[in-house]
Amino acid sequence: MLRGNLVALQTIVVKEVLRFSRIWVQTVLPPVITMALYFVIFGNLIGSQIADMNGFSYMDYIVPGIILMSVISNSYANVVSSFYGAKFQRHVEELLVSPTPNYIILTGFVIGGTARGLLVGLAVSLVSSVFTDLSFAHPWVLLATVLITSIIFSMAGLINAVYANSFDDISIIPTFVLTPLTYLGGVFYTIKMLPDFWQQVSLLNPILYLVNAMRYGMLGVSDIDITMSFLLMAVFTIALASFAMVLLEKGIGIKS
Repeated sequence: MLRGNLVALQTIVVKEVLRFSRIWVQTVLPPVITMALYFVIFGNLIGSQIADMNGFSYMDYIVPGIILMSVISNSYANVVSSFYGAKFQRHVEELLVSPTPNYIILTGFVIGGTARGLLVGLAVSLVSSVFTDLSFAHPWVLLATVLITSIIFSMAGLINAVYANSFDDISIIPTFVLTPLTYLGGVFYTIKMLPDFWQQVSLLNPILYLVNAMRYGMLGVSDIDITMSFLLMAVFTIALASFAMVLLEKGIGIKS
């Protein structure tokens, strides 16, 4: 049984990795180019006119958030498109009726999304090193933040795919939820610049905690208590994993 589960997991993971790596010109290159434009426009052109933030140049300050943006969007996009494609073509039903446990199915898709998120994040990091010298104040915090973030948004992408009824539905959450939360999540500014009221409002944005954990890992500074950031990550990981398992067990959006 264990060997069979491992074979099933390996099959799903290999399929997911090959899916995005074979079309890397569409899946990996575009986000790297987009993030490079952020570095040129916000970092070099605009950043040179902005004073230091928390003792760092504006370019250095925005690098952690931009890298994490790429991890978030690509982890999410990989799973939501892949799982919805499997649902649309109806071969996900074969997985659900097979002896493969649902946790293996979930883990396989999440590993695939995480792999793409980490690959793009690494590529964006290499691009950012052209514009500035990268620093790693707390490397283990950095690695943990990137890994957990990619896992969280991979699971979120699967949940979106489960509820999606058309290809248009898989773009609603990224466009109207993820993008605004990311831009308002402290990627390009410190919330200390905001009035007290808006600082409190910003604390309701979960991506703010992820961005600041990433910034703490790279620069050693954060607007948020790092313990609170990791506590929130743990809560989201457990909640999304549990919810995704319930959806798979009940076959919501798939069997009906």
